[in-house]
Amino acid sequence: MKVTDLDYYLPKAQIASEPTHIRRNCRLLRLDRRSGDISQHIFADLPKLLNRGDLIVANDTQVIPARLLGHRAPGGGEAEIFLLEQVGRLTWRAMVRPGRRLKPGATVEFGANPGFRAEIVSSEDDGTRLVRFTGSGSFDNWLESVGHVPLPPYIERPDQKSDRRDYQTMFARHAGAVAAPTAGLHFDQPLLKRLNDAGIVLNTVTVHVGAGTFRPIRSEHVEDHELEAERYRVGVRVQQQIRSRKQSGESRVIAVGTTVTRALETLGQQRALDSEPIKLREGRTSLLISPGHEFRLIDGLITNFHLPKSSLLALVAAFAGLEPVMQAYEVAVKEEYRFYSYGDAMLII
Repeated sequence: MKVTDLDYYLPKAQIASEPTHIRRNCRLLRLDRRSGDISQHIFADLPKLLNRGDLIVANDTQVIPARLLGHRAPGGGEAEIFLLEQVGRLTWRAMVRPGRRLKPGATVEFGANPGFRAEIVSSEDDGTRLVRFTGSGSFDNWLESVGHVPLPPYIERPDQKSDRRDYQTMFARHAGAVAAPTAGLHFDQPLLKRLNDAGIVLNTVTVHVGAGTFRPIRSEHVEDHELEAERYRVGVRVQQQIRSRKQSGESRVIAVGTTVTRALETLGQQRALDSEPIKLREGRTSLLISPGHEFRLIDGLITNFHLPKSSLLALVAAFAGLEPVMQAYEVAVKEEYRFYSYGDAMLII
């Protein structure tokens, strides 16, 4: 697939910079992937759009305050460290700015709350740095007090106190993501109760979303793009629930977001659910899903509206077909849906 096939026009005014006040009241565009039919709803209608016995699988990763703003020591200019992944007790892989000045041996301090300082340990081949923190007390508590919410770059404003709540799903349990699994942002407790009352089951997996989710495809063809690997963990119970539905064919598996989709389809490629007994599955996945992919585990997808020319949009096109998806996006633009992380949602079944 050519990356240009995934392009579309979006007025800047439709990029959401704030979430819907009541999460379940965001708009929801439903796409039937067999007929191509499109209908418009709100997210609170979800229990009426699914069937009794369907299984919803959400992501329970928790976003960390990954952006650290400081200054180069001693007495240097501004510096930013964007944490990507913890690789040791106080050592992280990170992106840094300004990269030309933050070479191995450079240090960064964090002003008003100097509990920890950062030293650049080494430069990696992909342009990231290994960063070691030194200081006293609890690093996690310090990070919580000093770090900023890692809002995506298209939200052109500083993070604010409300983002600590808003850029986190209600399922968040396991810290490690540097971007929110945004399809899960639309769920709240009243909606979960209605889903339960309708006989719709919900369970979670853990996929720690990385900054690579925002990395544009720079190759001419989607298949030449390399995704940054993300850590996942899929428990025994949710695998049993998925397998029973796949074997009976009487109800469906609905993935909440592209991260869940990639983790489950990684298990599908591994034939993990064919084994007896089922066991905990965890690892890293860099699975790139594009048109031609054979979906083995998911039957439906809840997702937000994604950036043009992105691997996320390629996944959606693989699931529902390029032409129906682009037609649905055309409707969403025309009807002034809100796009991206804090925007509205799609249901594809």
